[in-house]
Amino acid sequence: MRILVTGSADGLGRAAAESLLAAGHNVVVHARSQERAAALEPLTSRGAELVVADFSDPDAVRRAAAELNAGNPPDSVIHNTGVAGGAAVMPVNVVAPYLLTALLEGPQRHIYLSSNDHYAGRASLAGVDWQGRSAGSYADSKLCVTAFAAALARLRPDLLSNSVDPGWVPTKMGGPGAPDDLALGHQTQEWLAASEDPDALTSGGYWYHRRRRQPHQAANDVEFQDSLLHALADETGTMLQL
Repeated sequence: MRILVTGSADGLGRAAAESLLAAGHNVVVHARSQERAAALEPLTSRGAELVVADFSDPDAVRRAAAELNAGNPPDSVIHNTGVAGGAAVMPVNVVAPYLLTALLEGPQRHIYLSSNDHYAGRASLAGVDWQGRSAGSYADSKLCVTAFAAALARLRPDLLSNSVDPGWVPTKMGGPGAPDDLALGHQTQEWLAASEDPDALTSGGYWYHRRRRQPHQAANDVEFQDSLLHALADETGTMLQL
């Protein structure tokens, strides 16, 4: 299976890419810059392919999608790229995954990185833009991407779309004192991306360590989902293919 892992220069994305490559999958790794891409040489030397794009830049996302579509598009995408705060939090955590999903041809499985923090998020469209004119919080961004994953599952029953809470793990973003298991933090994404297990072939779930959990009620609110999709389509100039 051909699997794209965004944000795979370090942390959970790197761990997932390494594990999938070791399992024999055709892995496409991603870094936001050529400098960051240098860290992926141990994976590319073992056969992983590389795409470079800064997901805070819509033109870079478009170029990456075009590059992937021109080759052999991935079967699955683990949308792992994320930032913890600042003006880029909504563009990188929400708008870029939407645009990449809308532009990519071929993937049948999409896995979006959520967080337990999404329960503290507001069902607000503030900051859903590339410029971060009205910056939302990290929690807001994770609620939005969880809602987007659920909306995609609802509107595209031909695809598998799920969101995953990887836990609070000791990555650069999580910090060295994070209490959860780093190994468990990437296994659910890999399972949803590649497994033929019947449970992994389901859609519309919010997962934590291979178990479905009930997300924030707004994530499954159809009115909020539709408002979010409309805002994302307006911001990117790109409609989700339905």
